[in-house]
Amino acid sequence: MAEHDAIPEVLHENHVAIPEADWLGRVIDRLGLVFAVGLLVSMLILIQEVLLRYVFNAPTIWAHETTVFLCGAAFIFGGLYCTAKDRHIRVVLLYDIAPPGMRRALDVVISLICAICTGFFTWASWLMVQRSAFAPDGAIRLERSGSAWDPVYPGVIKIMLMVVMAIMTVQFLILAYNYARKPR
Repeated sequence: MAEHDAIPEVLHENHVAIPEADWLGRVIDRLGLVFAVGLLVSMLILIQEVLLRYVFNAPTIWAHETTVFLCGAAFIFGGLYCTAKDRHIRVVLLYDIAPPGMRRALDVVISLICAICTGFFTWASWLMVQRSAFAPDGAIRLERSGSAWDPVYPGVIKIMLMVVMAIMTVQFLILAYNYARKPR
């Protein structure tokens, strides 16, 4: 019975942002639910599309682009979500054998390098947003898909990528700061 009671605690520990992620990590953690629901909605849209197309011979023009947008948005957010939970990919060959003090230093260095990289990605995505969100005269004009339905999903997803990269840069800086001030 005691083992059964411990399971929810273990599950709960894996489903919250790490303490070093601070307030931003907690916000990111809660926003993850929105994108998880988006994935469920995309699944329902695809089920509906299959029924409409193959049972009623009445396909829609919006289902494919909408599901690609919802899944793309979830995957973009997923990088930020993994950062807040310290679940990103890390080469553990040296990290795992390092003593705690060295791990702390590696955490700071890794977070700073990641902040620099995501800062560059933010800049690169800003260059992309300039072309996809603004007309040559400076007016706001979101890039469209060019399909029969022609939604603004390409422009929106590029803006989302830029915003997520900027937030990820801030998250890595918060992580570096909190790792650095962590007691030895």
